[in-house]
Amino acid sequence: MPRLSVWLIRAALLYLLLGFSLGALLLWHKGIPLYPLLWRLLPAHIECLFFGWTVQLALGVAYWILPRFRSSRGNPTLAWSAFVLLNLGVWLVGLSPLFGIPALAGRLAETAAALAFAAHAWPRIKPTAV
Repeated sequence: MPRLSVWLIRAALLYLLLGFSLGALLLWHKGIPLYPLLWRLLPAHIECLFFGWTVQLALGVAYWILPRFRSSRGNPTLAWSAFVLLNLGVWLVGLSPLFGIPALAGRLAETAAALAFAAHAWPRIKPTAV
């Protein structure tokens, strides 16, 4: 398995653990109130499970499983930058309600990550007749 896939999948599993922990804390708070501002963690919970876990796992598997032509996986710099930008975006959006900053910078980082990974993966997808 390529090193980037290992990093993406491990990070996805860490986000799954973090997202479930935040969800458990929020669920506990729903039954026995702990702290009134705890609900500000809801966007971080959603962000960890949707982008951190699901999207990152999909990118890790896609980097590993997409076909290689001429024994090359394409431009690894684009794929690594997608990994960094996605994680940066998850943290910026997840922490934005806690610090009162807009989540736009995080969403832009996540969009840039999607574009970087698409630019990396596009040459690896060819029609079967070619």
